[in-house]
Amino acid sequence: MKHEGGSRRTKLVVVSAGLSVPSSTRLLADRLATAVVRQAEVDVEVVELRDLAVEIAHNFTNGFAGKALAAAQDAVAGADGLIVVTPVFSASYSGLFKSFFDVLDKEALVGKPVLIAATGGTARHSLVLEHALRPLFSYLRAVVVPTGVYAASEDWGEEGLPGRIERAAGELAGLMTGLRAATPGPQAGPLVVPFEEQLARLGAQAR
Repeated sequence: MKHEGGSRRTKLVVVSAGLSVPSSTRLLADRLATAVVRQAEVDVEVVELRDLAVEIAHNFTNGFAGKALAAAQDAVAGADGLIVVTPVFSASYSGLFKSFFDVLDKEALVGKPVLIAATGGTARHSLVLEHALRPLFSYLRAVVVPTGVYAASEDWGEEGLPGRIERAAGELAGLMTGLRAATPGPQAGPLVVPFEEQLARLGAQAR
């Protein structure tokens, strides 16, 4: 979507790796996206990895992305920011979640703001954000926001979860709008703002 005058709106892509319907993973993804929308003018697109499982598997075996997978890859590569949410399996992200990022172009996430989140049956798995997701997206050279969001079964309805959602969403919205403001015209190519400068802007907005 474009504003009047031809400028492109800021685009947020949400990657949800939930397997069930309904899914607590998708519920958390939607709440995070809604919180970002409250704080920044963004267009939201949701990528449901459950619907892409067969094409992801085929991509590993034949090297070609099917139509739906290719569209999802393009959406992620073209996003100004990402929310990524996975259920916890065996104390880590799900295989489907990891497989999707394995078939992305290696440069797709460079400099891109990413909010990491996960759901699980117990609070004991909350460190998955730090020992699994944050290292993965740091390796992919994304800019991971400081606050990750983990939701165990008992967290739904608790007072702390909405606060974590709002804080993480604010950090992502700040990085996304900062990057968009610093991006020159289409002829000049993208400009990535240094991470230290982005954090300084977040601190100024919080005051």
